[in-house]
Amino acid sequence: MSLNKTSDNDDHYFYEPALGHGLPHDPFKAIVCPRPIGWISTCDSKGRANIAPYSFFNAVCDAPPAVAFASDGWKDSARNIAETGEFAFNFVTHEHAQLMNRSSVRFEKGTDEFSEVEIERRACRKISVPCVANSPAVLECKLMNIVELHDIEGRKTEYKLVIGQVVGVHIDRAFLRNGLFDFAATRPIMRAGYRGEYVQVAPDALFTMLRPPESYL
Repeated sequence: MSLNKTSDNDDHYFYEPALGHGLPHDPFKAIVCPRPIGWISTCDSKGRANIAPYSFFNAVCDAPPAVAFASDGWKDSARNIAETGEFAFNFVTHEHAQLMNRSSVRFEKGTDEFSEVEIERRACRKISVPCVANSPAVLECKLMNIVELHDIEGRKTEYKLVIGQVVGVHIDRAFLRNGLFDFAATRPIMRAGYRGEYVQVAPDALFTMLRPPESYL
């Protein structure tokens, strides 16, 4: 591996990813963190349910509301969505951590992970996909687009970016406080880099900082 060099007087370690990071582990995922976990449930064209977590996940816009996740290849979730045009995002809390982690196993195609991992399910309303019964929030989505990503040299990567428009929202009433979703009270967990690091958000970690009025002009 050809490594980058840094100056002895440089306080910042710099590297070009194409030349290698020169560190024990790639720091990229630890720098872009914490990241929401896209716990994605789908069904294949035969109606067999699937659920799997994705660490490259986030909201992408709010008009219309849309979320996206990136799949490293045509894994079951991406393939199912391409077939049916539907998926659900299930909000992950500390309570769900072990179930979510177990659902990351690459089961044989067609395996019902809800049953295999013993995740309690319930039906969605606008899509024919089950969701996690006790998740504090669920977003029902219909496919907008699947983008096969290419690098800056035009070379095709293995990643597929799946973008879905939110067509239905479920919120556990226990976490609705004065009309607001009290997400911190759910104690959500998020990916924090490297192979097994996560962070948990607790109510005492929350603070409010409004944007300056000029930013709305």
